[in-house]
Amino acid sequence: MGSQVFAPHYPAVHRWPVAVSYGWLELSPYRRCDVDQVARLREHNASWLRPWDATPPNLGVMPRSISPARQIWRQARQGNNLPWLIRWHESGRSVVIGQCTVSNLVYGSVRSASIGYWIDAAYAGRSITPAAVGLAIDYCLATVKLHRIEICIRPENHPSLRVVAKLGLRHEGFRPQFIHIAGDWRDHEVFVVTPPEAPHGVLERVDPAVVGL
Repeated sequence: MGSQVFAPHYPAVHRWPVAVSYGWLELSPYRRCDVDQVARLREHNASWLRPWDATPPNLGVMPRSISPARQIWRQARQGNNLPWLIRWHESGRSVVIGQCTVSNLVYGSVRSASIGYWIDAAYAGRSITPAAVGLAIDYCLATVKLHRIEICIRPENHPSLRVVAKLGLRHEGFRPQFIHIAGDWRDHEVFVVTPPEAPHGVLERVDPAVVGL
């Protein structure tokens, strides 16, 4: 099963799996039954997503590993990531329109994580992505009690740069050849938020009318 959280009322304790809702928007746990649907959605959006998709560098013959989906679920159970699907509820329909994953969770004296996301091209440009990312950030700050969340974006990825601009994340710096994407090592800009920079969260920076509120 799992729990359901409705923003902006976040629980004091984090327990996975958890779904987090805000109006028509929901971050729902990525489950085994979602694999085929996500694969079809990504195939439909292949040309839209391909320039920004991470790719494995050619390192010769690599040992066989478990499937990416199983690895994601295992890491979620271990508390190392929060793999959410972006689900949209409107006009009596509920559809998966993207993914928002909190990864590289570090606890102890660091308490940090990274966020990555993608959305169906048909829903882009409607401020749904900033709302989804803001929802993930606020849950992580309020419930997971993280101190630092970062988002790394290629300088050429203008739609994603608009997401962090709308959320008011601080530009922290530049990482050359940081992640292997679309066949090569790519430079990234780094954007960060910490609790003092968003004492009431970042979701309030998104017009609630975006999600039907």
